[in-house]
Amino acid sequence: MESIGAIITAYRKKAHMSQLELAARLREEGIDVRSKTISAWETGRNEISARIFLHLCRILEIPDCLEEYFGHNPNNPLALLNAAGKEKALSYIDLLLYPQSYVKEPHITPYTAASSQKDGIKKFRLYDARVSAGSGDFLDSDYYTTIEVPEEEARGADFAVTISGDSMEPLFRDHDMVYVHRQETLEDGEIGIFSLNNMAYLKKLKDSADGTFLISLNPNYAPIPVDPNRDSFRIFGKVCRTR
Repeated sequence: MESIGAIITAYRKKAHMSQLELAARLREEGIDVRSKTISAWETGRNEISARIFLHLCRILEIPDCLEEYFGHNPNNPLALLNAAGKEKALSYIDLLLYPQSYVKEPHITPYTAASSQKDGIKKFRLYDARVSAGSGDFLDSDYYTTIEVPEEEARGADFAVTISGDSMEPLFRDHDMVYVHRQETLEDGEIGIFSLNNMAYLKKLKDSADGTFLISLNPNYAPIPVDPNRDSFRIFGKVCRTR
């Protein structure tokens, strides 16, 4: 199984494209990234979303992302052929394309629709670093992607993060993306994104006479106490939606 970062690196170099040039191509498709974000994807420091990876597959002309990642795609007949067989199959496809008797009718892709109709679209940051629902990861604000989502879906959200871990199941699962409304205070019982000693957490806040705690929904995880006299504690915002 090949890593996503290795696939991006290999095809980017095959296309003779620098990380700076690839970032510029992504921005043309409405994805605001910088070259250091691409570097973080390629080295595996940060995780790439499925949506952005599909854009990269198109830009870098990756013909079968499943075959590249898993080494085999049983649903793609071409994946069963060797190089010579693929060449013959592609030659026959060319015969079917010209004349265009068998050519699929063109249609507007989701990306084209979103690009041509900006009304009702909201832009905000999806941070690359995954917020741990278990042990905690630092939310590095220097690494993010600007995403576009329908305003109705993103109502009240100012940024988004991806979850890592299972401590907030069953409500939040590993790899879920959550939308967050930026605010510095939360009420007892509300779920938000917190920074505790430079580690980012998705938790439920317990603020009572017994003290302040970050609570997991999964009973297998113990509450995390917050000591106002010793700990560096900050509230990033309130979770308003899961995607």
